[in-house]
Amino acid sequence: MKSLLHFLLRVFFRFRAFNTDGLKTPGPVLLVPNHVSWLDWLFLSVLLDDDWKFVVSSVAAKSSWLHRKIMLNQRTFPIDPASPYAVKHMAEHLQKGGRLVLFGEGRITSTGSLMKLFDGSGFLIFKTRTKVITCYLRGLNRLKWSRQPGWRVWWPTVSAHFSNVLDAPHPGDISTTDARYQLTNWLRDRMVNQQFETEMTMGTDNVLEAIIETAGHTPSRVALEDVIGGEMTYRRMLVGTDLLATRLALRLDPKREHVGVVLPNANAMPVGLLALWALGKVPAVLNYTTGSAVMIACAELAGLQQIITSRNFLEKARLDLKPLEATGVQLIYLEDLKAEITGGQKLAALFNIVTSPASIIRTRRNGDDTAVVLFTSGSEGVPKGVELTHRNLLANVRQMIAVTDLEDSDRVFNCLPLFHSFGLTVGTLLGLVRGMYVFLYPSPLHYRIVPYAFYDKGCTIFLATNTFLNGYARKAHQYDFRSMRYLFAAAEKVQEATRKTWSDKFGVRLLEGYGATECAPCVSVNVPMANRIGTTGKIAPGMEWRLEPVPGVELGGRLHVRGPNVMKGYLNPDANAKFLANHGWYDTGDIVSVSEDGYITIQGRLKRFAKVSGEMVSLTAVEDALAGAFPHYGLRCQIAVIAQLDENKGEKLIAVSNEPKLTLDEVRKAVQAKGLTNLCVPREIKVVHEIPKLGTGKVNHRELEKRMKEEGAL
Repeated sequence: MKSLLHFLLRVFFRFRAFNTDGLKTPGPVLLVPNHVSWLDWLFLSVLLDDDWKFVVSSVAAKSSWLHRKIMLNQRTFPIDPASPYAVKHMAEHLQKGGRLVLFGEGRITSTGSLMKLFDGSGFLIFKTRTKVITCYLRGLNRLKWSRQPGWRVWWPTVSAHFSNVLDAPHPGDISTTDARYQLTNWLRDRMVNQQFETEMTMGTDNVLEAIIETAGHTPSRVALEDVIGGEMTYRRMLVGTDLLATRLALRLDPKREHVGVVLPNANAMPVGLLALWALGKVPAVLNYTTGSAVMIACAELAGLQQIITSRNFLEKARLDLKPLEATGVQLIYLEDLKAEITGGQKLAALFNIVTSPASIIRTRRNGDDTAVVLFTSGSEGVPKGVELTHRNLLANVRQMIAVTDLEDSDRVFNCLPLFHSFGLTVGTLLGLVRGMYVFLYPSPLHYRIVPYAFYDKGCTIFLATNTFLNGYARKAHQYDFRSMRYLFAAAEKVQEATRKTWSDKFGVRLLEGYGATECAPCVSVNVPMANRIGTTGKIAPGMEWRLEPVPGVELGGRLHVRGPNVMKGYLNPDANAKFLANHGWYDTGDIVSVSEDGYITIQGRLKRFAKVSGEMVSLTAVEDALAGAFPHYGLRCQIAVIAQLDENKGEKLIAVSNEPKLTLDEVRKAVQAKGLTNLCVPREIKVVHEIPKLGTGKVNHRELEKRMKEEGAL
């Protein structure tokens, strides 16, 4: 009977199982799969020997005749979930050499993602020292009978992926309560990593192909919307990609791989990226907020001879690209390409997408080929050109999917520019690969309009930086963010005052993350399942980390990371040689500490530390202490901290503010109120009209120091 069932599952669901050798391991063994449908047990049972028993709820089994027949038999281990003896009975069975299948979530997921694990799993592991096998059931969440919100089909492709036999770490001499917590978290981390690694193995390694695959399931769902072009379904997006790729193929130099892109947050931007990928080209996305000199330097670094842009955008944004043209760069305007497209070509493209959407790919690139070139912010020097591969981008997307419970129905609001990796990967590609709706707004600086637009579109996911969040908080109505499920904040440290404002005014939990352009960008992130205020969350699945000691820093060290989302390299020869010499390890330049359970706390960039009287002082920590400390001056009061050489103490701190009434006594009291030492107290206050910012909203400390020196203030 088992062989027949296995055969039928292979026929109807293309069912395959991987790494099944561990299932022969003698007990005690605990098999912990994710729980996504009523048929999970069927796919597992055809792979397991008859002595394996499935832990089931005796209460649920009595709810109907059918439930009793399925859930109460010789292959099941009934327990009463409400009974304090349930876990004890399972432990006794394991201690006798038994083998149990335990759905650690205790219920079928209602999101399609891994939900919380009950700590009874950790208790069993702690008390019995059982071996553990985790299992990732892939595809069953799309079964018609699942509780997955979103698209579902009768016969999805299903596979079961088993881990090697795992020996859980022994927590040592600690309480049972702490042991339950630690081992449950250990188990969840293993399951999250397994999901990510499986998706990287089973899924495509090309971003465009991943989006095409998603579009095939939901062609009529709205993929993109902007304030100019309106809504664009997944099918229409691919039709636009096909049409644009056809026109670009006639204009682009076939000998040059890199093509510049200067476009705003509008539908045309992601469609342009997809069209370039369809042609096998590498878009180099220029930061148009940096000015002509920096853009020219970036264009030369990437060897750009052609740039795709829009006349309408250049006019509205008052951008002058004539200096770039003067260097020999050709501008290709989307308006000209659109005028060349005929009605017949549109129909042909539609037919092409309906019949064979993958045919829009003229030249396919592999996962290790460069997908995009982004440029670092340049806050500490000349921007570097970062080469991110298709695998880098998809790895970061899949890392985010593995640690969150994002749903098909979620709606992303992205006002962060796509020349920034946070806006590109998390704000756009994550939604398109996952199959969600993405609203693109052209500027994060419209503090009054952005909250209303978020409210009007009923979005659920929002991305911002600390600076922008303060701006929205000043202008937004307290009901504007009523539909918010996820608020991700990154790119700069989230200040406690910002977190409190959003919690008090909007009732929103702010999830801080940390990343770098070189990491595509996410390195760590807080999520509802694992959130610790003051940290940037746990490191993303599939990543390794190590800390390099820094003289003068007792707690933590300089963070180095390595993983599938870490860049291919730099365009800058010197920087690239240094990166390659580290064998894939990326030196973040940030001083961090890591807790025993894996949460990262950012103390600041190494270049943002000052040595005062022989002690290392974090300028970022001082800025955080001063942020929001002066409510009587209003939310517009901003303070940056810089360091200056001092004959007596080595260096001294200077507070730079746009508030002329701020006094040193107020600053001193605010720093001391946060528990910082007197070494952290700024010795002077300098007043400026405006503190310079980068396009991402971060304080441009390099530009600030430059201006202060030019004005003779330093």
